[in-house]
Amino acid sequence: MALDFYTDELGFRIDVIFPADAPRAANLSGHGIQCRLEQSGDRKPVGDDQWGTGRAGMQYRDLISNRLGGRVIASHIRIPDGGPVPDYVHHHHVEFQMIYCYRGWVKVVYEDQGLPFVMAAGDCVLQPPHIRHRVLECSDNMEVIEVSSPAEHETRVDHEMELPTTAINADREFNGQRFVRHELSKATWQTGPDGFESRDTGIGEATAGRASVQVIRSTNSKSAVVLGNDNEMIFSFVLQGATTLQRQDEADQLLEAGDSFVVSSGVQVTLADNSEDLELLQVTPA
Repeated sequence: MALDFYTDELGFRIDVIFPADAPRAANLSGHGIQCRLEQSGDRKPVGDDQWGTGRAGMQYRDLISNRLGGRVIASHIRIPDGGPVPDYVHHHHVEFQMIYCYRGWVKVVYEDQGLPFVMAAGDCVLQPPHIRHRVLECSDNMEVIEVSSPAEHETRVDHEMELPTTAINADREFNGQRFVRHELSKATWQTGPDGFESRDTGIGEATAGRASVQVIRSTNSKSAVVLGNDNEMIFSFVLQGATTLQRQDEADQLLEAGDSFVVSSGVQVTLADNSEDLELLQVTPA
């Protein structure tokens, strides 16, 4: 799409863009008219472990093959060069969305949540459906992990709202969910599976059980851990360290920082030969 030409040269503004990771459609307005741009021709899809350019110049990498039939998207998002981010006040037409700061830092601001704040590595937020927000600036080599449902959803621009809002309503519900800001520096670690401990982000409670997000880390590299349950899939991203993923009737797979895997509903896997610094982000989406 020739989106930059319409916005920078012709003075149109973006009202809706879809999808965020690889925009192929946008609704624009300006000069008393409205128009829609759509990608023409066949677009070569971005494959696993390949980076593509998405909304606001951010770079995206898909972490779930086939996006579970359109149900969930997990994206590794990065901005190599720090400084101000060319973002705008917007919101997402989603059922669930969380952001985990993987590397570096990013400054953000949210509707009814007070002044802008910095998310450092290890922090995460729950972005309830349609909460207005904006990315302001970031460090060099900033990276986040974003998990959303459904996989493809509209990003809608709010041209009227200014952030931060004058009102603060930290307990406000957006489509039955509350905003969550989880800070690593204030987190409490609790005993988890054998040889592991975990920190819960509070997202399960804030979504009334629709989704959960936790981080687990090794406390005993000699212990193996079994992951899986009967009800939901689990998405896991290796934050640091290394582990060997063992699945029934499949070859063992070495996983290191930046790798990810999905445990399907009703399936169990084993993590063995864990490094002493192994740490995993685990998300069970709605």
